[in-house]
Amino acid sequence: MPIATTGKVLVSGANGFLAVWVVRAFLENGYSVRGAVRSADKGEYREKFEVVEVPDITKEGAFDEAVKGVDAIAHTASPYHFKADDPAELLEPAIKGTVGMLESARRCGTAVKRIVVTSSTAAVLHDEPTPQIFTEADWDDQAVENVQRDGRNASNVHKYRASKTLAERAAWDFTKTHGATLTWDLTVLNPPLILGPILHEVSSPSLLNTSALQMYNTYTYTTPGFVSGGGCWVDVRDIAKEAAGGERIIISREAFWWQDWLDATPEAAKSKPKYQKGKPGSQKDIIPPVSYDASKSVRILGMKYRDMEETARDVVSDYEERGW
Repeated sequence: MPIATTGKVLVSGANGFLAVWVVRAFLENGYSVRGAVRSADKGEYREKFEVVEVPDITKEGAFDEAVKGVDAIAHTASPYHFKADDPAELLEPAIKGTVGMLESARRCGTAVKRIVVTSSTAAVLHDEPTPQIFTEADWDDQAVENVQRDGRNASNVHKYRASKTLAERAAWDFTKTHGATLTWDLTVLNPPLILGPILHEVSSPSLLNTSALQMYNTYTYTTPGFVSGGGCWVDVRDIAKEAAGGERIIISREAFWWQDWLDATPEAAKSKPKYQKGKPGSQKDIIPPVSYDASKSVRILGMKYRDMEETARDVVSDYEERGW
């Protein structure tokens, strides 16, 4: 961040899976943090930082008070699920929440110097018949077109991907429109599936967010076929790091199959009945359909990513400590 460590950072969605790690990283590096949450009760698990209520991020001026007096903003609040019937359930909070944050920063955030928006590789990839390696130059206009054409009948995956694509495009368009009048620069981070240990309080696995629940189900699900899927991933702790201004940056490790995570399970846990084993090594030679070129993150941010074995070890240890 281009601010002194005595500065204050606003983190939206501050009680989310990713955001709590972002909050912790800022606090550990000396920053003070203002966390924006939908209700104050949800923010009380972290008493070391200031909490501000933003009940509805789609409302005009929702972040006006939250941005006052902060030096930087990490915007992580956006819906992530695959249960929307009406595409607007995802599109409106994603787009209005992002643009609303930028507009509030433009009008009321006189001290803001940088805004980091967490987008997704969902705004990058598109469906191809052969395996592809995507870069920051790619956009998922395909999902947008499908949702515009099919509406409620579009796939839930495309609804989500369209929400991330449109929200990110709206953010970049905002900076182009207002240009030199802005006191801050914009960075967009594009992670794939975010995995890793859970920092915030969760009383039951059923209450986990979408990506964390996918990982939990992989380890404990009883249907072997479930592990045949895959994607790309990044450890949640690797996203909560410094960012460079004015850049779109993919933050990603290698592609995976869920079987790979079972193969990476610590030996001590493999003997426990609750952790499924799948078919060890069964997908080692299958080329994943999607992967990302994350060289920009290494070149600009100096990223050193955690490997699968470390993340798997820490996730399983987290389950054990929680009694799951």
